[in-house]
Amino acid sequence: MTDTEIRVLLVDDQELVRSGLRRILRRRDGFVIAGECGDGSDVPTALAEGEVDVVVMDLRMKDVDGIEATRRLRQTGARPPVLALTTFDDDELLAGALRAGAAGYVLKDSAAEDLIRAVRAVAAGDAWLDPTVTTRVLTTYRQAPAPRRGGPAPELLTPREHDVLRALGRGLTNSEIANTLVISELTVKSHIGRIFTKLGLRDRAAAIVYAFDHGIVTPG
Repeated sequence: MTDTEIRVLLVDDQELVRSGLRRILRRRDGFVIAGECGDGSDVPTALAEGEVDVVVMDLRMKDVDGIEATRRLRQTGARPPVLALTTFDDDELLAGALRAGAAGYVLKDSAAEDLIRAVRAVAAGDAWLDPTVTTRVLTTYRQAPAPRRGGPAPELLTPREHDVLRALGRGLTNSEIANTLVISELTVKSHIGRIFTKLGLRDRAAAIVYAFDHGIVTPG
């Protein structure tokens, strides 16, 4: 990501939605629309055509939906991070998007300021969970018939690392974690690195899923 601009790829099968996103993510606010796709199947080609810092991905599309497109992107190990874009009643899709590797989600009817903050947060390597539906998404995770609980146990973490993982699961940024735990951002980054290594996690989205699946973050 450049110091002055965030390059965004818009993926939504509705031109009206993409038009609205273009009006919000303006160059004067530090954004560049690097490309647009009408379906998830077009994402690899779009990413190959130029540098992208964030993919704003709709979850409901006719051919390849946002969950599958995100999963395919993460399987390749490719960047950039994905910010899922959805409507208020898509709890199951939101849970699926996080499991697929999305860095977070934002609602289509969110205020422009919230969308801007979400894109900036994800571009900076943080996660973004829309507070309006976070509790409902957590409930979806906890009520899943067969939650994934495999892999390394949370007991591998120190108490402080456990605190940081809980904060990650709540969607806090590094600066918010630092303020909450009264430690420096550099210390937060060190803790996150050790958490990823101990638990075999690839990124913040994976940490969020892990926190949900292991009851470290609970509804409410």
